[in-house]
Amino acid sequence: FATPGVKIGLFCTTPAVAVSRAIGRKAAMEMLLTGRSFPAEEAKQLGLVNRVVPLDELGQETEKLAAQIAEASRFTLSIGKQGFYSQVDQEDDKALDFAKHTIVMNNMAEDAQNGIRAFVEKQPPVEWKNR
Repeated sequence: FATPGVKIGLFCTTPAVAVSRAIGRKAAMEMLLTGRSFPAEEAKQLGLVNRVVPLDELGQETEKLAAQIAEASRFTLSIGKQGFYSQVDQEDDKALDFAKHTIVMNNMAEDAQNGIRAFVEKQPPVEWKNR
């Protein structure tokens, strides 16, 4: 993992936005100013990646993660992703206010009602409508 632009006279300004938010200012500045490559384990310690797996297991691990995500309702995932990215850079009080309205909207959705009912009845939810 690297932001090597500085080595060719081109500072990686655009990647700096995402990288600085993912790993913090100090580590991001080191990446950006030096252009050095960060090994996978170091990238994981910094929070640049969630996990590190051997290359020969990458496809299998990717499929396993995708299958876990695909178990959820597409509608719920959509609300969650939109909500996450809308609030993540807001101040805490504004983010909480936004989240409060989002979860109320989500709670009224058919998929949420199905899941809540299944949880209370200790049953698996019926298939999501969007599959």
